[in-house]
Amino acid sequence: MSTNDSRRNLFYAQSGGVTAVINATAASVIQAARSRPDAIGTVLAGRHGILGALDEDLIDTAQLSASDLERLMSLPGGVFGSCRFDLDAPADNPAQYDRLFDVFAAHDIGYVLYNGGNGSMDTVDKLSSAARARAYPLVCVGIPKTVDNDLEGTDCSPGFGSAAKFVATAMLEAGRDLDAMASRVGRAFVMEVMGRNAGWLAAATALAARHPDDPPHIILMPEVPFDEAVFLDRVRETVERLGYCAITVSEGIRHADGSLVMEQSHDRKGHVQLGGAGQCIARSIHRALGYKHHWAIPDYLQRAAGHLVSANDHAHACAVGQAAVDYALAGMDGVMAAIRRDADEPYSWSVVPVAIAQVANLERLVPKAYIRDDGLHVTDAARRYLRPLIAGERFPAYLDGVPDYARFRLASVVKRLV
Repeated sequence: MSTNDSRRNLFYAQSGGVTAVINATAASVIQAARSRPDAIGTVLAGRHGILGALDEDLIDTAQLSASDLERLMSLPGGVFGSCRFDLDAPADNPAQYDRLFDVFAAHDIGYVLYNGGNGSMDTVDKLSSAARARAYPLVCVGIPKTVDNDLEGTDCSPGFGSAAKFVATAMLEAGRDLDAMASRVGRAFVMEVMGRNAGWLAAATALAARHPDDPPHIILMPEVPFDEAVFLDRVRETVERLGYCAITVSEGIRHADGSLVMEQSHDRKGHVQLGGAGQCIARSIHRALGYKHHWAIPDYLQRAAGHLVSANDHAHACAVGQAAVDYALAGMDGVMAAIRRDADEPYSWSVVPVAIAQVANLERLVPKAYIRDDGLHVTDAARRYLRPLIAGERFPAYLDGVPDYARFRLASVVKRLV
């Protein structure tokens, strides 16, 4: 804990679905903070995101050694635990903010860095506004993260590149199997990937193809209403030509009337849990065309694949963590550390601050220029955008044939509030 009045502690937390590189961001934040002992006392991590602040369940990251941080760089998941929890508006629940600022004051927290997606950026915006209204000295900075790649204000979101690399590889390898097993009977394979409203991950599977007839032959994205008749015609044509058809499906594809092709259930807050669109599409192919059909759902695998991390994605994750600390120390309240693409070939990029108000709760969809006119695949422009994001490999250490992922047992600090 800080004992020097000129220094304040920094609160860092992870939010939303975790990724293969979010811990690299965490390690970079801690390393950057330790390089400035004149300004930052220690980094206190919230256990399970902002809930850690509300529960006063804080982890002093000083218990992580330099070698621990190096191992953290290659660890998928979220070492401090994540959450899906939205703060209420300050006016609607002042007691919630009373609690937060009591905890911040009790632990001498002067900086908040929140690592997540568009909903998490809304949390940053709310905390920043509440701090100003209370005249509490707090600098709030957002750090982007999401495999969905749907954050506004940034060219790409750390976590996406590695997930994209995984699903593109999965489609490539499944395609080898399909090509070997093609027969006169006809065969269809459907892979369902994440993407509630944005089809970035589905689009990324196009990188599996090096030739026009390589899988995936069809990509279904939420941005394009699903037309079953047009789709089945394309499947039939592909199978007649190749003997099989490989299809990528975003979990959130919808009919022309806006209804979901498939949903699983609703949670206690009424949020729709998606899943099953791939199975639904595969069965519709079998019903209509009689082909053998298989489907696969990578689910958590696509966002936790630490064995197949994109080197560029990892570099992005580290850079936004470092930049967020720099912004915080510069007093840049209410900004997000965003990635700016400076050139496609050779790929170059930088990190720049963007206002949280331009990011919070907004969704960045796949633009029309990236979707082929027939709505069933992506354009060359999409490939040019996507290709650098999956480039390079950063493999973890292996032990006994599997990745040697560290397990950390991190103790919470003593609570100072009742």
